[in-house]
Amino acid sequence: MSENREVAVVGGGLTKFGVRPVTWAELAQEAGEVLFRSVPGLEASSVDSLFVGAAEPERFAFQSHVAPLVAEQMGLAPHRIVQRNELACASGQSAIRSAYAAIRAGLSDIAVAVGVEKMNLPSMAEANSAMACVLDRPWDAAHGLTAPPFFAMVAQRHMLEHGTTEEQFAAVSQKNHRFANANPVAQFYDKKFDREKLLRLPLVAPPLRLGDCSAMTDGAGAVVLAAADRVREFTDTPAWIRGTGQYSDFHNLANMESLTDWTGLTRASREAFRSAGIRPTDLDFAELHDCFTISELIEYEAIGLCPKGEGGKFAADGRSDLGGDLVVNPRGGLLGCGHPLGATGIAQAVEVSQQFAHTVDPSRQVPDPEWAMVHNLSGSANVHSVMIYQRGG
Repeated sequence: MSENREVAVVGGGLTKFGVRPVTWAELAQEAGEVLFRSVPGLEASSVDSLFVGAAEPERFAFQSHVAPLVAEQMGLAPHRIVQRNELACASGQSAIRSAYAAIRAGLSDIAVAVGVEKMNLPSMAEANSAMACVLDRPWDAAHGLTAPPFFAMVAQRHMLEHGTTEEQFAAVSQKNHRFANANPVAQFYDKKFDREKLLRLPLVAPPLRLGDCSAMTDGAGAVVLAAADRVREFTDTPAWIRGTGQYSDFHNLANMESLTDWTGLTRASREAFRSAGIRPTDLDFAELHDCFTISELIEYEAIGLCPKGEGGKFAADGRSDLGGDLVVNPRGGLLGCGHPLGATGIAQAVEVSQQFAHTVDPSRQVPDPEWAMVHNLSGSANVHSVMIYQRGG
């Protein structure tokens, strides 16, 4: 086995995201179908490893030990590595990172990373209770600090410190929903949201309105990663993994130093840029974790796209849109596509692959992209995971 080999994502596909009348296992099977359809050169017998990103199948589907279940549903027989990756909202990226590490170390040659989540249950109360398991359950969850109220506190603090406005939040949502209108697998593909409509939607946790929050979503997806000497079997436009970074600096919210200064993301992105040998200004587009509109604004600041406190202005001025400084979330983000926890990181990687191959709708195609960044946060913004991709050809 050779070590420190170059690794690329060579293709992938997604199911439709939304409220789906299917089971968890059926989503996994559907992900397999779309994967083999999207990567014509892929043979099941060539896949030696499987990494499954799934945040809470035990709670949402009453199913554990899901990696062999997914293998069976997809018609795979992984014989080198088979495992599940759980990192809440970053579970999908965690699966990709593990596949990348395994191939780079010589433990695998061709690996599939899958993300699956079935979040919509007959009881919304049960679904929300499941989501609270991501937090420090006896402390933060018991006091009601689930995602909407937590990110509402972040938004309130950012407004207090920097004068950020609801109109600036709406600018993020409008942009991402517009991109989603050109993405057929997005949950809100056929829903139009202009700025005025977004500002009239019901409040969820002030100041965050319905359009400021990502949805509870069912969905799945898969990507193929290959060692350098196998890449050309699948594609002429690989997405080479050039850099990666990750950081966790607290879990209990009492230990969060600042609601608005996400130092974990700053450190993770700096490590990713350092290992890739580039700077933020070299990026052509980024898939950022917009679970809430305030998240995307702070992420601009934390990765160095704009000075601290200016994320709202950066969005309102169109600097994160086509024609701006850096296109952010051209697939529609979590706001426009929905957020099936384990599948989100996979969906972002699929977008990178398709943008590099110029196979997305022309209305959201980034002009001649070479460098892309993917970011996921998980928990209460206490873990940040970053990957940097370069287009091959």
